[in-house]
Amino acid sequence: MSTTTLYRPVGSQELALIEASGWTGFPPRLPEQPIFYPVTNEAYAVQIARDWNARHNDDKRGFVTRFVVASLFLAAYEKKVVGGSEHEEYWIPAEDLGRFNEAIVGKIEVTAKFETT
Repeated sequence: MSTTTLYRPVGSQELALIEASGWTGFPPRLPEQPIFYPVTNEAYAVQIARDWNARHNDDKRGFVTRFVVASLFLAAYEKKVVGGSEHEEYWIPAEDLGRFNEAIVGKIEVTAKFETT
């Protein structure tokens, strides 16, 4: 099976829900969050976790997660570039997140942590 490595910057609350899943899935989106945005490279995920999550979350912490997804599942979705060429992400509709989680191969892991004061 062909797989694709993706990254997701998260805050502490989302990380706690990922841990509660046994590190196997992402939590459902909130009603005001119609899209799930996994990113295609670690540098972009670090930028978001460090510069946004760690500055704007209540506990001033941000994390980068890395995970592997079946490429066949991702083939149904277009990659979007949302800034510079390194700002590449998939836009997964919230209603498809359950199927996205089923396409994750192995465990979600934390690769970086950022804190601000």
